[in-house]
Parts: sequence; structure tokens; C-alpha cells
Amino acid sequence: MANSASGDSVVDRVVRVIEAFPEGADALPLSELAERSGLPLSTAHRLVRQLAGHGLLELGAGGNVRLGLRFWELVSRNSPALALRQAAMPFMEDIQQVLKQNVNLGVLEGWEVLFVERLSRRGSVANRARVAGRMPVHISSAGLALMAHQTPALQAEYLTQFHDPAGKVTAGVVRQMLAETRRQGFAELAGVVDPDTWGIAVPVLDGGRRAVAALGVVVPLAEVRLQALVPALQTAARGIGRQLADLSEFRSTESV
Repeated sequence: MANSASGDSVVDRVVRVIEAFPEGADALPLSELAERSGLPLSTAHRLVRQLAGHGLLELGAGGNVRLGLRFWELVSRNSPALALRQAAMPFMEDIQQVLKQNVNLGVLEGWEVLFVERLSRRGSVANRARVAGRMPVHISSAGLALMAHQTPALQAEYLTQFHDPAGKVTAGVVRQMLAETRRQGFAELAGVVDPDTWGIAVPVLDGGRRAVAALGVVVPLAEVRLQALVPALQTAARGIGRQLADLSEFRSTESV
């Protein structure tokens, strides 16, 4: 693959163009897209036209660029999160129907939790989790539930590089939070992201007792009922785990 003068390959430059779209942005002017991707305007324009030819981007009037439907189609059709979302949705709907509050599903992606699904309704409390949005592990109950049930080696690697940009939390404090989460089987964070909400999450475990996802809720501080919330979430998480195991076995049988 040919490289640019800077040493970037074509693939590197394409990835930079795709990653330049911020969360929630419907479209970007071509000039802004070039600036955000760190590419010369001429290079960005050429790549956008080529990607648009495949339906991955759309180049509209006035030079505005947006992600194309073809891009969404390919990502949705082949996403490894698809099976997880399908397995979890019935359980998430049940939890949401009972609580009348936000329910979210996240996976560990590097040192962040990536949310792959969220259910909410009118009147729900504020919830910063967004589908395809990320949050640092240490400020998310889902992130703590995920990290607390990873291997000791991965946890040690995470804590070694840990740095809180806000300067409020140390690696030692996070280590204690992970140990407590592991001990009690669920994570809880009160008023960390929003002062009036409480995040509670439980891990979805695979056969090796490693968390492959986290199921969480965000509720008003005044309505926290851990004795009722946690067992309901844990029951749902076990159900999701069974569905994933059944799906894995089914696919293994199909491939034989």
C-alpha cells in the first residue's frame, strides 16, 4: 500500500477520515473534515470522493460530508456486537419496563467502556451513556463491572497506565473500587457523572468467569433500592450469558 510523504498508508488516511466525525455530528464541511483528520484539503477531497463512490461517505451540496448508508449497513451487518445486542434486548426491555429508567449495555474497549445499546423513556433521569459512545472505566459503573472481572494481568496493565485527567482519583483508589466490585458482584457509583443519579452495573460473564459485557441502570439517587435492583440485574445478566452460550454452540454446530 502506497505511503504518503508523512509515512501514512492509504488505509491510515482512510481511517483518519472516518474517525474525524465526532459523536452526534450529522455532517462536516470538507474543510473541517480535512483539518480534523490532519490531512491536506486536496488529499481529503480525493479520499472522500473515492469513499463516496463506494457509498461509504456522501458528498452533499456545499461540500458537506456525511457517513453513507453503505457504511452503516456493513458495520451493522458484521458487527461482533450484533449477537450481544440480540441476546440482551429482551432482558433489557424487561428491566426497563419495571424500573421506568435508563438501561445500558457496554463492552470493554481498551481502557474505556463502549456502549452498544441503551434503552430510555420520557421522564428518565439524565444518562451520559450513548450508543457507540465511550466513557473511561473509572467513572462508569459498567466500566468498573467489566474491569473488575478481567484477568489480574489485564487489571495490572490498566492500573499501571491509569491517569485521571481531573486529578481526583488515583490508581490506588481505583484498585480498591475494582476489588470491592469483584467482592460484591456489582459496581455502584453515586453522583460521579451527574450529581443526582446513581449508576449500578453487573457483569455478563462467559464460561471462564470473565466479563464480556456489563448490564447497567441509571436511577435517581432518591430511588436507589439495591436489594431489588441488583438481583434483577444479575438474573438478567445470567440470562444474557446463557443466550450467548447457546448462540455460540449453535454457530459451532452450523460450521461442522
